[in-house]
Amino acid sequence: MGSMKLSSKPDAFTRRGQAWYCTTGLPSDVLVEVGEMSFHLHKFPLLSKSAILGRLIEENSDSDECVIILSDIPGGAKSFELVARFCYGLKIELSSENVVYLRCAAEHLEMTEETSGDNLINQTESFFNQVVLRSWKDSLEALRTCDGLLPHAEDLHIVKRCIESLAGKASIDPDLFGWPVSEHSTMQSPGGSVLWNGISTGAKVRNCSSDWWYDDASSLSFPTYKRLISSMESRGIKQEIIAGSLTYYAKKFLPGLNRRQSTGPMPLPAATLSDEEQRRLLEEIDRMLPLQRGLISTNVLLWLLRTAMILKVDRACISNLEKRVGMQLDEATLEDLLLPNFSYTMDTLYNVECVHRILDHFLAMDQTMGGGGASPCLDDVMASPSLAPITAVAKLIDGYLAEIAPDINLKPLKFQSLAAVLPEYARPLDDGLYRAIDVYLKSHPTLPEAEREQLCRLIDCQKLSLEACTHAAQNERLPLRVVVQVLFFEQLQLRTSVAGCLLVSDNLEASSRTLRGGGAVAASGEAGCWATAAVRENQALRVGMDSMRLRLMELERECSDMRQDIRKLGRGRRRLRGGGGIVAGGKDGGGWAARVQRMLTPRMMKLQMCSAQHDAAEQQRMNNEHKKVEKVAKNKKQLSMDDGDDEEEA
Repeated sequence: MGSMKLSSKPDAFTRRGQAWYCTTGLPSDVLVEVGEMSFHLHKFPLLSKSAILGRLIEENSDSDECVIILSDIPGGAKSFELVARFCYGLKIELSSENVVYLRCAAEHLEMTEETSGDNLINQTESFFNQVVLRSWKDSLEALRTCDGLLPHAEDLHIVKRCIESLAGKASIDPDLFGWPVSEHSTMQSPGGSVLWNGISTGAKVRNCSSDWWYDDASSLSFPTYKRLISSMESRGIKQEIIAGSLTYYAKKFLPGLNRRQSTGPMPLPAATLSDEEQRRLLEEIDRMLPLQRGLISTNVLLWLLRTAMILKVDRACISNLEKRVGMQLDEATLEDLLLPNFSYTMDTLYNVECVHRILDHFLAMDQTMGGGGASPCLDDVMASPSLAPITAVAKLIDGYLAEIAPDINLKPLKFQSLAAVLPEYARPLDDGLYRAIDVYLKSHPTLPEAEREQLCRLIDCQKLSLEACTHAAQNERLPLRVVVQVLFFEQLQLRTSVAGCLLVSDNLEASSRTLRGGGAVAASGEAGCWATAAVRENQALRVGMDSMRLRLMELERECSDMRQDIRKLGRGRRRLRGGGGIVAGGKDGGGWAARVQRMLTPRMMKLQMCSAQHDAAEQQRMNNEHKKVEKVAKNKKQLSMDDGDDEEEA
């Protein structure tokens, strides 16, 4: 930190309580009162340096005791003490901590060159320009002292010059500069070691990153910090660096953001601000943040949004934060998305409306970026990088629905509206949605049948995995119509798989006949035995496929019988309702559901057994095919070797 000594005379000032005395041997002839402090001084040193003090002394020359009251001097008694020492020619030391005080006080007291040569204004101005503004730390320290000297420091353009100096140094690429932040760097040898007097010490230095100034800038008051950031933006500094500094400042002064670890440097917590001060700070930071995706991590944005809800900032600020989160919702985590409900007007545990608005912002952005055309097929969804964000968001929302589903106050319509807002192509599989709906039905056992069916219409049974289908077929919480639909599509999947197996078997048998025909001419011995074994294996596989076909036909008959039984039971139930007999919703209704469940149970077990047998047959078929391919390759190699031997003998 730079400093400069003015004069070399020994100190002649002593303090006694709230009074300063100049011990030069002469009695004091003027009393200067600055606030609660009194200065017992002499007229000549003061009027020889300050035009203002000279006029005040002259105005009070007729009174017996000359008393001067300086109530508005910048810096108060601290500044005037240094001014008085300068007037007496005593030793004082200029530094970045006091130069602004002295400069403002000298201007107020008119300590110009017309009054005395090499006066205080000239000396403080020279030190400020030649020493303070050339150093990052000195400029920062001088700028901090300006907060208590406004508007004097502003009128003298001290604040502006400090901000421009700091902005210029922070805007330079840290990989290119040396002098702007010499406090943060050290001379290096070409090998990267520290140099001391030109000699390598062997110690390695750390690279200077672009966030080296974040902590220093966060020590400024927010109005000054805001002006510094504005000056940096005008110099073309990168937006991500600006956003990083704003995030650092928010973490330091908004204590809620420091409760969780997040990416980026973590500041030491500052003095706690009041709720009103935090509210104004958060609103200002939101206005200053660039509206661009990826500048700030999503978890920090969500915690800013959470803090905004706690502080009850204005609606525009919350809406902007929701829009920022929506722009990069695919990078959010479920834990961060679970925003508690801080409003007394809402009865749900989590703020579902806020998440719905965030999702709407994401979908609107996805539409504008060209992601919302015709619904692609499943393979396109899995392979296209452009659809990766929306599929990630669909997975996130399904997890969110499963987390909020146990909330007993969550209405079915609110749950359904959030689940249905995503387009159909966003979910390659509906397993996550099925799980969320199952959790909701389990947590709301008194939900009417009509609302259960309404929720289950969100599920596309064709997009359920085999595990989900198996679970749904045995799920007593699902409506009967959904269970039948799941069984039907599972049957279709099984039928398609069996047809594919039969087609592969026919192709293998045709290829084996071709190999047998060619092998009869060229091969003998072991090749003939292998062909016979392959024929036997194909015949066994054909028998297995025929058996599978018969079981599939039996399964289709069972499914047809099940549909007829359901129709009969439905007609009987309607007759009971029309005759005014037993109410279906009472005990008889429960017995009817139990009868349907007992009727479906053996069919579902048979379907599962059939599916398991099909899986075992499929695995056996794949093993046989693999063995056949290996034998064919080995036989061809042996035949080629025999042909070569015959040619050599000929």
